[in-house]
Amino acid sequence: MTHHDYIEANRRIWNLRTEAHKQSEFYDVETWKQGRNSLTEIEQRELGDVAGKKILHLQCHFGQDTLSLARLGARVTGSDISDNAIDYARQLARETKLKARFVRCNLYDLPQHLSGKFDIVYTSFGAIGWLPDLERWAEIIAQFLKKGGRFYFAEFHPFVWMLDDNMEFIQYAYHNDGVIATEQTGTYADRDADIQYTDYGWNHSLSEVLNCLLGQGLQLEYLHEYNYSPFNCFAKTVKGPDGNFRIQGLEDKIPMVYSLSARKR
Repeated sequence: MTHHDYIEANRRIWNLRTEAHKQSEFYDVETWKQGRNSLTEIEQRELGDVAGKKILHLQCHFGQDTLSLARLGARVTGSDISDNAIDYARQLARETKLKARFVRCNLYDLPQHLSGKFDIVYTSFGAIGWLPDLERWAEIIAQFLKKGGRFYFAEFHPFVWMLDDNMEFIQYAYHNDGVIATEQTGTYADRDADIQYTDYGWNHSLSEVLNCLLGQGLQLEYLHEYNYSPFNCFAKTVKGPDGNFRIQGLEDKIPMVYSLSARKR
């Protein structure tokens, strides 16, 4: 299979996942419609005041976080590969009367579907593992940033993706060692969802992420690492008094999330 074949297979998977996610407690769409902000504390703190900012959200899923940014006063555009996700994002925008634009396409094809420059390009949590080519990813980020614009990124730490599904031993390479095909049932947001599929992903080290961004002339402002996950989406997690999740037996011993900010010179 080619990279295009893998990406197309994943598009169909995300169509399936979206239907499960819309009804899941994990995304809790009903309380979000009533005003809950879906952005994590990390994102809200590090993004800062976004009022009036023009923001491009890459791999936006069904737009909860995109529309949460709109609630904070940002002018937002979201992009995702899933037809079902973008359809639902547009529905949520209509229902909540939040102003947003949503573009359905493969991330690598985004320049053929969108023009303009943005103050902030933003992407988060569970995104880049679906991308085989980070050099092209970084090119697209740089293309859509205005001069002086900022790329903000929050993601699960590559150390976590080395572990097996039960979080018991190291199964996968830290660096990108090619496509990883895994048989799945259910989804991280609903483990009992009646769906089965094979998904295709790629592990990306911190050095790969940083070097691809630096190679596009972006200037790193900071890199932060966190020893917890804001989301209960891994096996064997325990909830701490701070409301965040850690792997039982590895509490405070491993990085689970990182974030970075990089500026276009």
